Amino acid sequence: MGAVKHVLGIDIGGSGIKGALVDIEAGGLATERYRLETPQPATPEAVAETVGKIVAHFAYSGPIGCTFPAIVRHGVTLSAANVDKSWIGTDADALFSRVTGLEVHLLNDADAAGEAEMRFGAGRGRSGTVIMLTFGTGIGSAVFLDGKLLPNTEFGHLYLEGGQEAEAWASDRARKLADLSWKKWAARVQTYLKHLEFLFSPDLFIVGGGVSKKSDKFLPLLELGTEVVAAELRNEAGIVGAALAVARGAREG
Repeated sequence: MGAVKHVLGIDIGGSGIKGALVDIEAGGLATERYRLETPQPATPEAVAETVGKIVAHFAYSGPIGCTFPAIVRHGVTLSAANVDKSWIGTDADALFSRVTGLEVHLLNDADAAGEAEMRFGAGRGRSGTVIMLTFGTGIGSAVFLDGKLLPNTEFGHLYLEGGQEAEAWASDRARKLADLSWKKWAARVQTYLKHLEFLFSPDLFIVGGGVSKKSDKFLPLLELGTEVVAAELRNEAGIVGAALAVARGAREG
Protein backbone atom coordinates (compact mmCIF):
# COMPACT_ATOMS: atom_id res chain seq x y z
CA MET A 1 0.00 0.00 0.00
CA GLY A 2 3.00 2.24 -0.21
CA ALA A 3 2.80 5.43 1.81
CA VAL A 4 -0.92 5.24 2.55
CA LYS A 5 -1.47 6.41 6.12
CA HIS A 6 -5.26 6.63 6.47
CA VAL A 7 -7.46 3.61 5.80
CA LEU A 8 -11.23 3.36 6.15
CA GLY A 9 -12.36 0.89 8.80
CA ILE A 10 -16.02 -0.09 9.17
CA ASP A 11 -17.54 -1.96 12.11
CA ILE A 12 -20.83 -3.77 11.37
CA GLY A 13 -22.99 -4.51 14.40
CA GLY A 14 -26.51 -5.66 15.02
CA SER A 15 -27.83 -2.17 15.78
CA GLY A 16 -25.35 0.17 14.10
CA ILE A 17 -22.72 0.34 11.37
CA LYS A 18 -19.84 2.69 12.19
CA GLY A 19 -16.93 3.89 10.11
CA ALA A 20 -13.93 6.19 10.37
CA LEU A 21 -10.61 6.85 8.72
CA VAL A 22 -7.84 5.26 10.78
CA ASP A 23 -4.30 6.48 11.21
CA ILE A 24 -2.63 3.08 10.83
CA GLU A 25 0.69 4.36 12.16
CA ALA A 26 -0.69 5.85 15.39
CA GLY A 27 -3.50 3.32 15.84
CA GLY A 28 -6.26 5.87 16.37
CA LEU A 29 -9.12 7.44 14.47
CA ALA A 30 -8.16 10.20 12.05
CA THR A 31 -11.78 11.40 11.75
CA GLU A 32 -14.96 11.38 13.79
CA ARG A 33 -16.92 8.15 13.61
CA TYR A 34 -19.89 8.17 11.25
CA ARG A 35 -22.73 5.88 12.30
CA LEU A 36 -25.85 4.65 10.52
CA GLU A 37 -28.54 2.32 11.83
CA THR A 38 -28.19 -1.30 10.76
CA PRO A 39 -31.03 -1.99 8.31
CA GLN A 40 -33.74 -4.39 9.40
CA PRO A 41 -33.83 -7.03 8.18
CA ALA A 42 -30.04 -6.93 7.94
CA THR A 43 -29.75 -8.78 4.63
CA PRO A 44 -26.44 -8.77 2.74
CA GLU A 45 -27.67 -6.37 0.06
CA ALA A 46 -29.17 -3.95 2.59
CA VAL A 47 -26.02 -3.91 4.75
CA ALA A 48 -23.80 -3.48 1.69
CA GLU A 49 -25.89 -0.48 0.63
CA THR A 50 -25.43 1.07 4.09
CA VAL A 51 -21.68 0.46 3.92
CA GLY A 52 -21.72 2.23 0.57
CA LYS A 53 -23.28 5.28 2.23
CA ILE A 54 -20.50 5.36 4.82
CA VAL A 55 -17.87 5.16 2.08
CA ALA A 56 -19.58 8.04 0.25
CA HIS A 57 -19.69 10.11 3.46
CA PHE A 58 -15.89 10.02 3.64
CA ALA A 59 -15.45 10.44 -0.14
CA TYR A 60 -12.96 7.60 0.24
CA SER A 61 -11.22 5.78 -2.60
CA GLY A 62 -8.89 3.15 -1.16
CA PRO A 63 -9.09 -0.37 0.26
CA ILE A 64 -11.58 -0.90 3.09
CA GLY A 65 -11.49 -3.16 6.13
CA CYS A 66 -14.84 -4.27 7.50
CA THR A 67 -15.73 -6.25 10.63
CA PHE A 68 -18.63 -8.66 10.76
CA PRO A 69 -20.15 -10.68 13.64
CA ALA A 70 -19.66 -14.11 12.08
CA ILE A 71 -17.09 -16.61 10.85
CA VAL A 72 -15.44 -15.07 7.78
CA ARG A 73 -13.23 -17.31 5.64
CA HIS A 74 -11.63 -15.90 2.48
CA GLY A 75 -14.29 -13.19 2.39
CA VAL A 76 -17.24 -15.59 2.69
CA THR A 77 -19.49 -15.37 5.76
CA LEU A 78 -20.12 -18.86 7.11
CA SER A 79 -22.24 -18.33 10.21
CA ALA A 80 -25.09 -16.14 11.39
CA ALA A 81 -25.51 -16.53 15.15
CA ASN A 82 -26.84 -12.99 15.71
CA VAL A 83 -27.53 -11.77 12.14
CA ASP A 84 -29.86 -12.59 9.24
CA LYS A 85 -29.51 -16.23 8.15
CA SER A 86 -29.16 -15.18 4.51
CA TRP A 87 -25.54 -14.26 5.29
CA ILE A 88 -24.51 -17.91 5.48
CA GLY A 89 -22.47 -18.70 2.37
CA THR A 90 -22.42 -15.10 1.08
CA ASP A 91 -19.25 -13.92 -0.69
CA ALA A 92 -19.30 -10.68 1.27
CA ASP A 93 -15.97 -9.41 -0.06
CA ALA A 94 -17.29 -9.64 -3.62
CA LEU A 95 -20.68 -8.12 -2.73
CA PHE A 96 -19.26 -5.15 -0.83
CA SER A 97 -16.59 -4.56 -3.46
CA ARG A 98 -19.27 -4.52 -6.19
CA VAL A 99 -21.52 -2.11 -4.30
CA THR A 100 -18.75 0.32 -3.30
CA GLY A 101 -16.58 -0.04 -6.39
CA LEU A 102 -13.59 -0.45 -4.06
CA GLU A 103 -11.54 -3.31 -2.61
CA VAL A 104 -13.29 -4.49 0.56
CA HIS A 105 -12.18 -7.25 2.93
CA LEU A 106 -14.24 -8.59 5.83
CA LEU A 107 -12.99 -10.22 9.01
CA ASN A 108 -14.59 -11.44 12.21
CA ASP A 109 -15.37 -8.58 14.60
CA ALA A 110 -13.59 -10.05 17.62
CA ASP A 111 -10.56 -10.85 15.47
CA ALA A 112 -10.47 -7.20 14.35
CA ALA A 113 -10.70 -5.93 17.92
CA GLY A 114 -7.94 -8.34 18.93
CA GLU A 115 -5.69 -7.14 16.11
CA ALA A 116 -6.05 -3.57 17.36
CA GLU A 117 -5.39 -4.52 20.98
CA MET A 118 -2.30 -6.54 20.07
CA ARG A 119 -0.82 -3.72 18.01
CA PHE A 120 -1.80 -0.64 20.01
CA GLY A 121 -3.60 -1.72 23.19
CA ALA A 122 -3.42 -4.13 26.11
CA GLY A 123 -1.60 -6.83 24.12
CA ARG A 124 1.12 -4.56 22.76
CA GLY A 125 4.53 -6.23 23.06
CA ARG A 126 3.11 -9.42 24.56
CA SER A 127 4.33 -12.80 23.34
CA GLY A 128 3.03 -16.29 24.00
CA THR A 129 -0.68 -17.15 23.86
CA VAL A 130 -3.04 -14.21 24.26
CA ILE A 131 -6.82 -14.66 24.28
CA MET A 132 -9.09 -11.66 23.83
CA LEU A 133 -12.75 -12.02 24.75
CA THR A 134 -15.47 -9.48 23.96
CA PHE A 135 -18.46 -9.61 26.30
CA GLY A 136 -21.59 -8.12 24.76
CA THR A 137 -24.71 -9.62 23.16
CA GLY A 138 -22.61 -12.76 22.88
CA ILE A 139 -18.98 -13.58 23.59
CA GLY A 140 -16.47 -13.07 20.81
CA SER A 141 -12.93 -14.42 20.91
CA ALA A 142 -9.58 -13.78 19.26
CA VAL A 143 -6.49 -15.93 19.84
CA PHE A 144 -2.89 -14.90 19.18
CA LEU A 145 0.34 -16.87 19.38
CA ASP A 146 3.37 -14.59 19.46
CA GLY A 147 1.25 -11.87 17.90
CA LYS A 148 -0.10 -14.00 15.04
CA LEU A 149 -3.87 -14.41 14.83
CA LEU A 150 -5.63 -17.78 14.68
CA PRO A 151 -8.81 -16.55 12.94
CA ASN A 152 -12.44 -17.41 13.55
CA THR A 153 -12.31 -19.00 16.97
CA GLU A 154 -15.78 -19.23 18.52
CA PHE A 155 -15.07 -19.65 22.22
CA GLY A 156 -18.41 -18.07 23.10
CA HIS A 157 -20.02 -21.27 21.88
CA LEU A 158 -18.09 -23.58 24.18
CA TYR A 159 -20.31 -25.64 26.45
CA LEU A 160 -19.71 -25.59 30.17
CA GLU A 161 -20.63 -28.11 32.84
CA GLY A 162 -24.35 -28.82 32.73
CA GLY A 163 -24.56 -28.26 28.98
CA GLN A 164 -24.77 -24.46 29.26
CA GLU A 165 -23.43 -22.52 26.28
CA ALA A 166 -20.93 -19.95 27.53
CA GLU A 167 -22.34 -16.86 25.83
CA ALA A 168 -25.92 -17.67 26.85
CA TRP A 169 -24.75 -17.78 30.48
CA ALA A 170 -21.80 -15.41 30.86
CA SER A 171 -22.24 -12.67 28.23
CA ASP A 172 -23.07 -9.09 29.20
CA ARG A 173 -26.53 -9.70 27.76
CA ALA A 174 -26.97 -12.65 30.11
CA ARG A 175 -25.93 -10.42 33.03
CA LYS A 176 -28.60 -7.88 32.15
CA LEU A 177 -31.34 -10.44 31.43
CA ALA A 178 -30.79 -12.17 34.78
CA ASP A 179 -30.32 -8.81 36.54
CA LEU A 180 -27.11 -10.11 38.10
CA SER A 181 -24.93 -8.10 40.44
CA TRP A 182 -21.36 -7.58 39.28
CA LYS A 183 -20.25 -10.08 41.95
CA LYS A 184 -22.61 -12.81 40.72
CA TRP A 185 -21.75 -12.17 37.10
CA ALA A 186 -18.02 -12.21 37.91
CA ALA A 187 -18.51 -15.70 39.36
CA ARG A 188 -19.88 -16.84 36.00
CA VAL A 189 -17.00 -15.19 34.13
CA GLN A 190 -14.60 -16.88 36.55
CA THR A 191 -16.05 -20.32 35.73
CA TYR A 192 -15.81 -19.61 32.01
CA LEU A 193 -12.25 -18.27 32.12
CA LYS A 194 -11.09 -21.16 34.32
CA HIS A 195 -12.34 -23.53 31.62
CA LEU A 196 -10.43 -21.64 28.92
CA GLU A 197 -7.38 -21.49 31.16
CA PHE A 198 -7.44 -25.28 31.54
CA LEU A 199 -7.88 -25.87 27.81
CA PHE A 200 -5.32 -23.39 26.44
CA SER A 201 -2.91 -22.32 29.22
CA PRO A 202 -2.78 -18.73 27.96
CA ASP A 203 -0.29 -16.11 29.07
CA LEU A 204 -2.86 -13.30 29.05
CA PHE A 205 -6.60 -12.72 28.87
CA ILE A 206 -7.81 -9.39 27.47
CA VAL A 207 -11.42 -8.55 28.33
CA GLY A 208 -13.17 -6.29 25.82
CA GLY A 209 -16.67 -5.34 24.79
CA GLY A 210 -18.86 -2.79 26.54
CA VAL A 211 -18.07 -4.22 29.99
CA SER A 212 -14.41 -3.20 29.65
CA LYS A 213 -15.49 0.34 30.59
CA LYS A 214 -16.58 -1.03 33.99
CA SER A 215 -13.72 -3.48 34.49
CA ASP A 216 -13.08 -2.16 38.01
CA LYS A 217 -16.40 -3.69 39.08
CA PHE A 218 -15.50 -7.29 38.20
CA LEU A 219 -11.84 -7.84 37.25
CA PRO A 220 -10.64 -7.54 40.88
CA LEU A 221 -13.09 -10.34 41.79
CA LEU A 222 -11.50 -12.88 39.42
CA GLU A 223 -9.00 -15.39 40.79
CA LEU A 224 -7.04 -17.04 37.99
CA GLY A 225 -3.52 -18.24 37.40
CA THR A 226 -3.51 -16.16 34.19
CA GLU A 227 -3.17 -12.39 34.08
CA VAL A 228 -6.45 -10.68 33.10
CA VAL A 229 -6.55 -7.08 31.86
CA ALA A 230 -9.17 -4.78 30.35
CA ALA A 231 -9.03 -3.86 26.67
CA GLU A 232 -7.76 -0.34 26.05
CA LEU A 233 -9.20 0.69 22.67
CA ARG A 234 -12.82 -0.12 23.57
CA ASN A 235 -15.32 1.22 21.02
CA GLU A 236 -12.61 2.07 18.50
CA ALA A 237 -11.05 -1.40 18.46
CA GLY A 238 -13.13 -2.92 15.65
CA ILE A 239 -12.67 0.02 13.30
CA VAL A 240 -8.94 0.25 13.99
CA GLY A 241 -8.41 -3.52 13.66
CA ALA A 242 -10.28 -3.74 10.38
CA ALA A 243 -8.16 -0.97 8.89
CA LEU A 244 -4.96 -2.56 10.20
CA ALA A 245 -5.80 -5.92 8.64
CA VAL A 246 -6.29 -4.35 5.22
CA ALA A 247 -3.21 -2.17 5.60
CA ARG A 248 -1.12 -5.33 6.04
CA GLY A 249 -2.75 -6.89 3.02
CA ALA A 250 -4.31 -9.47 5.34
CA ARG A 251 -7.03 -11.82 4.25
CA GLU A 252 -8.27 -13.18 7.57
CA GLY A 253 -9.96 -16.55 7.47
